[in-house]
Amino acid sequence: MQALETSRLMTDLYSAKIILSTMGKVMSAQELSDMLEIPIAACYRKIKQLEGAGLLGCVERRLTQSGKRVCYYRSQVKTASIEFSEGRVVACIKKTDGPVENYVYTVASEVDDDMLTAKAPYS
Repeated sequence: MQALETSRLMTDLYSAKIILSTMGKVMSAQELSDMLEIPIAACYRKIKQLEGAGLLGCVERRLTQSGKRVCYYRSQVKTASIEFSEGRVVACIKKTDGPVENYVYTVASEVDDDMLTAKAPYS
């Protein structure tokens, strides 16, 4: 199921903005929040998810004038792609430090009719 989770995280609007913004330079959560107009709490949540998935990393900690340590983040993604084909979802991520990670999710060959029927969330 990791391919689905990874593809969902990479295509989330806030996640995509954070990954793209930190590809070229390091940025703090506050800088990302201000620049991308993402609420600071949501920004920290996305950063935590991206770090957990290995897509973003704290590469530097700076001391502020008030004595607080602030993390500066950099994207760990060099390139990424998501492919949907023949009952499979493949998320391919090339990391900045070299390795390529492939996540594959295969849908069962027999699909239940209920899975194909769209249902309204509230009836």
